[in-house]
Parts: sequence; structure tokens; C-alpha cells
Amino acid sequence: MKIYALTAVGLISAMLGGLIYLAFFNTPEDALAQCRGGVVASGNASIGGPFELVNESGATVTDADVITAPTLVYFGYTFCPDVCPLDAYRNGEAADLLTAQGYDVQTVFITVDPARDTPEQLGFFTDAMHPDMIGLTGTEEQVAAASKAYKTYYRKQDGDPEYYLVDHSTFTYLMLPQTGFADFFRREDSAQQIAERTACFLDVTS
Repeated sequence: MKIYALTAVGLISAMLGGLIYLAFFNTPEDALAQCRGGVVASGNASIGGPFELVNESGATVTDADVITAPTLVYFGYTFCPDVCPLDAYRNGEAADLLTAQGYDVQTVFITVDPARDTPEQLGFFTDAMHPDMIGLTGTEEQVAAASKAYKTYYRKQDGDPEYYLVDHSTFTYLMLPQTGFADFFRREDSAQQIAERTACFLDVTS
């Protein structure tokens, strides 16, 4: 009888263990871990959110208007001498690689220098980086709100009032229309790496 009792206890324990695993570990979040290249200390839900900005045509748009497909979002400025053009062009290359594989992905460039980056100026810049890249600007307050939502950093350097530089963070964010933030990419990530990890997310969530 003791043997049967021990066996029953063992089976019940195994069943409970399986249920706990299914409930807490075998989740969509866990399935996406294989695609991620990093961890956000404050949690995924803390990145992204509503914004209201102005596109290259001068129209006011919201995040819902812009992020209608998987989107690579980058914060920079058009007068940036080196980092921003390289990163923006790389993001465009990643989008082209994904398009060639049958994925629908878009790119967005949000300025952190709205004083100089007019809609027209942004249009010149984004057209040079990628024909389908979306450029967004706005008032100082609108840009600051968008930057805060995405936990980015920027600061105008002191110096020449016309040819100043802007310090800023350089992450690219993968945003999905239905679920929001998925992952971030660093400067050292290549277009191929961004495309591969993005494809991983799209395959798992499709």
C-alpha cells in the first residue's frame, strides 16, 4: 500500500509540475526569447507608447497612423555628421533584406532636432536613406514626449547656434502593430543581423 501511495504522490507531483511549467514558463514571451538580442531592465512594456508628431508632408500623425506594420524606429537628426546616416541607411538595408524574403517591414526616423529638421528637411534625408522611410518631426514638446515614451536620450550641445551637434542614444527599436515593443538593436548590429532577428519575431508571432 505504501508503494502505491508513494507512486500516486509521485504522479500527482509530476502533473502539478507540468501544469506549473505550462502556466508560467511555456508562454509566448518565452517563445520569443530565442529571437532577442538583449534584455530591457525596465521590461518590454516600458518601451514605446502613444505619440503625436508631424510627417514629411506636414500632416500630424499618431503612432497608430505610423506603426501599421512591423517597424524599425530610430531617433536621430539630419545634421548628424556620421552616426545617424549610417544607422538609418543600415535600417533601410535590413528592411530591403526582409522585403526580399516576403516580409512587410517599414522604417521610421524620428528627429531629436525639431528646430532644424523641418518636414521638408526630413524628406530630403529619408529619401536618401531609403525610398519608403518615414520621417517624423514636431514641436519641442511633441518630440520630447515621443523620446520619453521610447526611453531615449538626447541633449543639444552648447556652441554654434546654427551648426550645433546633438548627443543622443542610438538604439533601433522593433515595434509590432498589435503588441508594441519586441526588441532593440545596437549600433554594432549589421543589417543582416537585424533582418534575421526581425524575421524570427515575425515567424513566431505570425
